[in-house]
Amino acid sequence: MANGGRFHLSRRWGTATCWASGVLVLLHGAPSPAADELTVPALPTVLRDLSDVGGGRSALEQRGVRFTFTYYGDGFANPSGGVRQGVGFDGRFGTIIDADLAKLVGWSGATAHASIHDIFGTQFSARNLANLMSVSGIEAPPSLRLFNLWIEQAIGSKLNLRVGQFTAAQEFMTSDTANLFVNSTFGWPTSFAQDLPSGGPAYPEATPGVRLSFAATDAFTLRAAVFNGDPAGPGPGNPVQRDPLGLALRVNDPPFLIVEGISAWGEAPPAHRRAVNPNQEGTDAGGRRGSPDQQGGLPGSLKLGAWYHSGSFADQRTDINGQLLAADAGAPLQHRGNWSFYAVLDQDLWQMPNDGSRRLSGLLRASVSPADRNLVDLYVDGGMTFKGALPQRSDDIIGLALAYGRISSAAREASRDVAVLSHGAGPIRDYELALELTYQWKLADNWTLQPDLQYIGHPGGHAPTAAPAAVGAAAIPDALVFGLRSFLKF
Repeated sequence: MANGGRFHLSRRWGTATCWASGVLVLLHGAPSPAADELTVPALPTVLRDLSDVGGGRSALEQRGVRFTFTYYGDGFANPSGGVRQGVGFDGRFGTIIDADLAKLVGWSGATAHASIHDIFGTQFSARNLANLMSVSGIEAPPSLRLFNLWIEQAIGSKLNLRVGQFTAAQEFMTSDTANLFVNSTFGWPTSFAQDLPSGGPAYPEATPGVRLSFAATDAFTLRAAVFNGDPAGPGPGNPVQRDPLGLALRVNDPPFLIVEGISAWGEAPPAHRRAVNPNQEGTDAGGRRGSPDQQGGLPGSLKLGAWYHSGSFADQRTDINGQLLAADAGAPLQHRGNWSFYAVLDQDLWQMPNDGSRRLSGLLRASVSPADRNLVDLYVDGGMTFKGALPQRSDDIIGLALAYGRISSAAREASRDVAVLSHGAGPIRDYELALELTYQWKLADNWTLQPDLQYIGHPGGHAPTAAPAAVGAAAIPDALVFGLRSFLKF
């Protein structure tokens, strides 16, 4: 089927799901006039039953093979700012397979995981905002693609080895608290996405890799991974256009290495009571395990990490002859290698007495990278979430977060060079920020609606509306974005 036809089918499926969600919300939430009336089942239950007609899905689960289907639909509108105003939609339907290989084939301690994503929509951020921090973590060019394909082997009780195609973003630089937020930067931060080839090993571009995790104690975990360094391979345009099916499976590019140590304290809430990150399937990436005998304080974790890429990276301002790129058509000066150091702090700040599920949590993340070869050299985000802010809605979560990405000094001066040499008064790139206020409404298990409000300051890092900067070119205006996310898992 042609891509356009597949997109229209996906859009119709998403529209139908949204209508079904609305109808079942009304039915499910309406008071029953009689105590003995049948309760209308939640939509995930209905879809689960429909997907198991004939009992095939249940039979596979008995043998150790579990299918999971997910749907994310993000609708947005920007009444002001950006490169244009309007509405848009980003959606994704996922088919996920997990296999217990011990039960299936007698391979002790081994599991397998695979997923295929049908990505569709209008790419709202790319089309309307031209910003760095996409307002949706699922936004990508429409494609039907392989995402994950890996095998994991437990080695004793402390070591765990994963081999196959996956992403660093599933386990590294993650935050349990940040999982609530819709903007992509609260997952794989914009500093990593902008500074690494093809955006690095992160959604939607998984790549071959090997990861080893060592749980030294209940309170400390060390993990390290090496990936192919360019998931889609070199070339112009969006990486998905170079790897439209997720089957590039490249292994010859300069490697990308990442290592992270995690110290946890207190007993973290179980995974089913936390917000879900759409791009962290098949793993409990938080690392906030803690131990019941550490009940002296509120749970939290500190992660310290670093990555190194051994490839060549172009200078942001000068060419191989030492001249300004803005003034000379020479090739950019190449730097050997690239790196970053980062930290992640998750901390519960308050819990309701006698009800630990209602809690106030905070997060803080930061990364630094060299200024001469990177667009974004400093990144910081932080925020707070409150689960159960309303007594009658103990599973709902409200959150507020702010992200800041600084344009490196070299890239900033390069934009100044362009403005000066073109005799224009174009804007000088400086930073981009994203402020997000969101409320996740739990309708039933595995079924949420999430109204969302975002403010994007200095889209594109204060990029001009015309490139290169023309005489009188203005910066892209700050954007106000209203959104609604729907999520289903069955």
